Amino acid sequence: MERSRWSHRLLSGGNEPDPRFTLANERTFLAWIRTSLALLAGGVAVEAFAGEVFTLEIRKILSISLLLLAIFISSSACIRWLSIERAMRHSGPLPFPMLVPILSIGGTLVTLVLISYIALGG
Repeated sequence: MERSRWSHRLLSGGNEPDPRFTLANERTFLAWIRTSLALLAGGVAVEAFAGEVFTLEIRKILSISLLLLAIFISSSACIRWLSIERAMRHSGPLPFPMLVPILSIGGTLVTLVLISYIALGG
C-alpha cells in the first residue's frame, strides 16, 4: 500500500523505517503534547484560581508564560516528530532536541518569578 501524495511530500520520500522506531517517535511526540497540555492547564488555573494569592501583574506574567511555553512545546513537538521521521527515512543523524533546553530555561524562569514573589512577601 502506497502513502498519499501529502504524506510523501511531508516525509520527503526515503525508505520506510522499522515500525517500532516510528511508533517510539510518536510516543515521544505524545509525551510532549501531554506536557504542553499540562502547562496550558496550569496557565489557565493560575489565571482562574490564583486571584487571592498573586497580584494581577504577577498572575498575568505567570499565566502568559505558561501559555506561551505550552504553545512553543506543542508546535515544536510536531516539527521535531517530522524531523526525526525524515531523518530515520533517510538514515540521517537525529536532530538536536532544541525543545529540551528551551523548556528547561522557560520552566526555570517561571519558577524564579514564583520564588522571587514568595521571597519578597507577595
